[in-house]
Amino acid sequence: MKRPTRSAIDLRELTALAVLAALMIALQVALAFLPNIELVTLLVILTTLHFGKKAFLPIAVFVLAEGLIYGFHIWWISYLYVWPILALLVLALRSRSHPALWAVLAGFFGLFFGTLCAIPYFITGGWGAGFGYILSGIPFDILHCVGNTVSTALLFYPMDLALKKLLPK
Repeated sequence: MKRPTRSAIDLRELTALAVLAALMIALQVALAFLPNIELVTLLVILTTLHFGKKAFLPIAVFVLAEGLIYGFHIWWISYLYVWPILALLVLALRSRSHPALWAVLAGFFGLFFGTLCAIPYFITGGWGAGFGYILSGIPFDILHCVGNTVSTALLFYPMDLALKKLLPK
C-alpha cells in the first residue's frame, strides 16, 4: 500500500480546513453590517501559517460561498485573486512569524484592498472607472486598515494558540 505524501490531506486536516472555511463565511456574514470590518483576513493568515498551501482550499470555498450568498458580479472577480494574494504573502513571510508582523500585514492588506479590487473596473470601465473606484473607496480602505490591524493585534495570539492546541502536530 502506498503511503500518503506529506502534501496529502488526512481526514483531521480536511475537517479543520472545512471548519476554518465555515468560520470565514460565518464571520464575514455576521460582521457584514459593519463597513469593512472583517475577520477573514486574520483567518486567512492563521490558516496559511498552520496549513501552508492547503490554505487555498478554504479560501476557494469562502470565495465561492461569497458569490453564492451575495451574487456573482464584478466585485466577485477580485475575490478570485485578492485572498490568494494574501495567502501568498503569508507563505513568503512565514519564516518571520511574529504577531506584530501579521497585524501590520493585515493593516496594509486592508488599506490596499480597494486598489486590488479595482483591477476588474479598470478592465471593464477604463481608467476613469478604476480610479473612481479607488478614490471613492479611500475612507473604507482606511477603516479596513484600522479594523484589520486592531483585530489581528488583539486576536492573533489567542486564535493561534487555540489552533495549536486543536490541530495535530
